[in-house]
Amino acid sequence: MRDSPDRLDTDSPYLCVDLDGTLTTSDTLIESVFILIKQSPLSIIYLLIWLFRGKAYLKRRVALLTDIDYELVPWSDDFVEFLGEQYRDGRKLTLVTASDQKVADAVAAHLGIFEEAVGSDGKSNLNGKRKLDKLRVLHPEAKFDYAGNSGADLKIFPYAVNAYLVNTYSWIAKKARKNSKIEREFNPGVTSISAIQKSLRVYQWPKNLLLFLPLLFNHRINELPLLFQAAIAFLSFSLCASAVYLLNDCFDLENDRKHPTKRNRPFASGDLRLDLVVFLVPALLLISIALALTLPSKFLIILCVYFSICFAYSAWIKHGLIVDVLVLSGCYVIRILAGGAATGIVVSDWLLGFSVFFFLSLGLLKRYLDLRNAGDVAQSNFYSQYSSGDNRLIHRFGVVSGLLSVVVLVFYIYGNQAMMFYGTPNLLWLLCPILLFWIFRLWAFAQQNRIGADLIIYVFRDPFTYLLTVASLIVLWAAA
Repeated sequence: MRDSPDRLDTDSPYLCVDLDGTLTTSDTLIESVFILIKQSPLSIIYLLIWLFRGKAYLKRRVALLTDIDYELVPWSDDFVEFLGEQYRDGRKLTLVTASDQKVADAVAAHLGIFEEAVGSDGKSNLNGKRKLDKLRVLHPEAKFDYAGNSGADLKIFPYAVNAYLVNTYSWIAKKARKNSKIEREFNPGVTSISAIQKSLRVYQWPKNLLLFLPLLFNHRINELPLLFQAAIAFLSFSLCASAVYLLNDCFDLENDRKHPTKRNRPFASGDLRLDLVVFLVPALLLISIALALTLPSKFLIILCVYFSICFAYSAWIKHGLIVDVLVLSGCYVIRILAGGAATGIVVSDWLLGFSVFFFLSLGLLKRYLDLRNAGDVAQSNFYSQYSSGDNRLIHRFGVVSGLLSVVVLVFYIYGNQAMMFYGTPNLLWLLCPILLFWIFRLWAFAQQNRIGADLIIYVFRDPFTYLLTVASLIVLWAAA
């Protein structure tokens, strides 16, 4: 038998509803925190100070300084439709949430179905036992139903006449079924492995193969100890990059929800609960750092620099004209430097010079595609720092930058370093037309709208890329 009050024979006329994770798969506090950080870098310091004064105080301060566009929030459609039916049937609905009162009032006003909205007041965080006490004050005869989703709601479910489980994790649902009368469950299994994998963007991990380039171009790829170190560095860098992707999605929630394709990202679409980011990001970073600690200390320093730059890019730099592309392309060069640091190999000036121009071309190509897919950039909020005519200029710079990377390659072929590593360095000339063809082909296809929204996906699905890669490896082998 469960420990709960005696139940009444009649159903409750009151239905009390939780907000974060229940009405919506998002989390209003997490969204607001990222909005605030985007507004000002100094807010990170203020957040720590406010948290020291209590979670309710933090919620109040954040709520007062930010606003969420509730038109774009991913609501739990089936459950909201059910609530609408209950409202039309005369049921009294109450929004009871741990979010700040300002947020509760805004949500209630937006949906227009709640008779009353109750939230945290800046002093007391209305969660778990405190929320149950509040419900007992609102309904002293314990005649209320309750809809929730979290572990904290397990303290409330047994005291409700009927409980509604919405977007609930399986372990929470299992416990709730033991101690509560479950009237109905909505959207079970909202979190899927495929949605998590998509949010981690594992398909982007091949970019981190750049860490192996110092081994390859120094002809030490066959040294197993160094190859093993590079493999650890690859995994460490990939996990760190996935943490960055999660943070980027949190910073871009509002814009992603307006974007024609990015609206399908797990957090933006509501396929993945936003509170997962609180667990996933620290977990990924801790594992990444643990792996980095097995490598030379220089690698960990570069990894931290990469994360810091990417965090700054996601929050602030991406909204700057041209500097966003420079930082984006620079992150590719950092990967090569990280590969050198992990294996103790000094990256040559030739490889760095080539990489700077080559990845600048690709970075400009990515921005070209972003602007094109955003539609009329003059009226778009996605890249407001650009004007409608900038894409033509980006196209020219991108092609020229790709050409300059080939020029650097030519100087390398003539240099002493090529003679050190290759028996027939003149064969390396064959790399020039291969590289020129690949770069110009990408830019031509981009102009012809034959590349989708994601350049990386296109490249790794392009058979010509694999054919030219094999041809390049054959040339390197023959020249050696």
